[in-house]
Amino acid sequence: MAFSRAATQAIWISKYFNEVGLPIAKPIIIHADNSGVISNSINHKNHRRTKHIDIRHHFVKECTKSEEITFKYVPSAENLADILTKSLPHEATRKFAMSLSLTRYDMNVPVQGEC
Repeated sequence: MAFSRAATQAIWISKYFNEVGLPIAKPIIIHADNSGVISNSINHKNHRRTKHIDIRHHFVKECTKSEEITFKYVPSAENLADILTKSLPHEATRKFAMSLSLTRYDMNVPVQGEC
């Protein structure tokens, strides 16, 4: 579901930018940490275990086949989006917050009041 939504949004944004004169290079790269879904989007054959997937979810396969989008694997330990979607250990939260400039504290300096 998330990959289908991400592909739809990426294509919409690409078309919008093209309309305003800022073309985006193809294929659009979407970073994800689900290797199973990435491999399913690349493999254009349907298997017994994937035949239940709704038609609208085959949209992702069509987009990768037409080279409009592509998925790149990002390990969870490096996935910055996890800070917004998951409960993370303290160190991972600090690391991602620093990477996104959401905090002014250095990761290696203890914060006053920290447990």
